Amino acid sequence: MELYNYIKSLHLIFVITWFAGLFYIVRLFVYQIEANAKPSPEREILLQQYKIMTYRLWYIITWPSAVLASIFAYWMLFFTPTGNAWLTMPWMHVKLVFVFLLYCYHLKCHQIYKQLQNDQFKHSSNFMRLWNEGATIILFAVVFLVILKNEFNWIYGVVGIFLFSILIMLGFKFYKRIRQKNQS
Repeated sequence: MELYNYIKSLHLIFVITWFAGLFYIVRLFVYQIEANAKPSPEREILLQQYKIMTYRLWYIITWPSAVLASIFAYWMLFFTPTGNAWLTMPWMHVKLVFVFLLYCYHLKCHQIYKQLQNDQFKHSSNFMRLWNEGATIILFAVVFLVILKNEFNWIYGVVGIFLFSILIMLGFKFYKRIRQKNQS
């Protein structure tokens, strides 16, 4: 049981650093996209600096954290007695769906990262601000699933995530209006 607690602790630490990396990388994408609209030489200086920052964050923190969080999760699920029991529980199946969505989100961030490293600006900074909320929604869903487990009322949970997403969208629109007013 003591080994299990160490594995669980390491899993949680790397999940936290993985999410931190995902939250910050998208923020850096916003800055990089906005820097592209600046005049020379400011644009070149900022873009070069953001490329260095995103590279370091992505390959030194975010990717290793994703891999290590996954290794420790796999270890807990398949090499501990508790893990085998969890795999039979419905909440774990739902959590694994959200984890799959997190991997999809991560891989899309990787695609955007590669595009920006090659000076391909396919998305707006507003899109990136909204995109950043995807990880937030996944984080909320997973934390509530893990904490509440069988107490989780699925109908209220789905409605809650939906309402939370709407609140994020409204907050985004409000923030966008404030930014537009301040630029005028």
